[in-house]
Amino acid sequence: MADPDSLAAQFEAHRAHLRGVAYRILGSRSDAEDAVQETWLRLSRTDVSDVLNLRAWLTTVTGRVALNMLESRGTRREDMSGELPEPAAAGPRASAPPSGPEDEALLGDEVSAALQVVLETLEPRERLAFVLHDLFAVPFDEIAPVVDTSSAAARQLASRARRRLRTASPAPVAASVAARADQQREVVEAFFAAAREAQFLALLEILDPNVVMRADAVAARMGADDALTGADLVAKWISGRARGAVPAMVGDEPGAAWAVNGTVRVVFSFTVTEAGRIAAINLIADPAVLPGLDVVLLRGR
Repeated sequence: MADPDSLAAQFEAHRAHLRGVAYRILGSRSDAEDAVQETWLRLSRTDVSDVLNLRAWLTTVTGRVALNMLESRGTRREDMSGELPEPAAAGPRASAPPSGPEDEALLGDEVSAALQVVLETLEPRERLAFVLHDLFAVPFDEIAPVVDTSSAAARQLASRARRRLRTASPAPVAASVAARADQQREVVEAFFAAAREAQFLALLEILDPNVVMRADAVAARMGADDALTGADLVAKWISGRARGAVPAMVGDEPGAAWAVNGTVRVVFSFTVTEAGRIAAINLIADPAVLPGLDVVLLRGR
């Protein structure tokens, strides 16, 4: 077990981030604080010595706690105006670090306020899938157990949420969602351009330092590693191996695919951070899963 003081310090380093996650899901400042406190209680009772990425672990736990709260309270809404105040002392509490740029951007501007109102119209699981993936770059493989479904189904939840946000949102929100989609497409295109030419340094610039690449069992039998963590390892694996991949839309997200005579055999799906780096790559080749991904090849691009 980790030293309690060390664990408390690590938790405090992530508190502002977790508060932003909970607020986006719950739309309530007081509920967000309750969710963060419950996350601390779960952390304090759990042996996380084998957890490689504590921030990711805390993010998914906070998402699960917030989803439970959202579903239990039904359709109750609370005032969402303004930024989150600094919480009162609760649990381990030294001097909390100030919110970072990502938290200020999420909680402070016109788009943020309008987005929060529209998020309230989504079903709880759609809302969680969209918030965790699109706003906080959590891979669908990690979202799936939170919403008790498969990775493909979690992707569909986020996709439905995204479509509703585009069609039902005020202009600033719709423009923000569209800009995010453009950013993702540009990042994915840059990734494959660098991979095809084996431009290792360029790949390192595009990949998050802690990027995770996962392959399902079928893709692994085709020669991919089950899992690789870290930009160096992922860049080395992909360099020169992407020549046969073609751009594709996976649902309504940019990706790529390997196809034989027009039949998709392997799909690449991506999770892109707000900073424009790839945080996760999934190689999906299971023939039972591929039909549910709604893959459209874009050979002309």
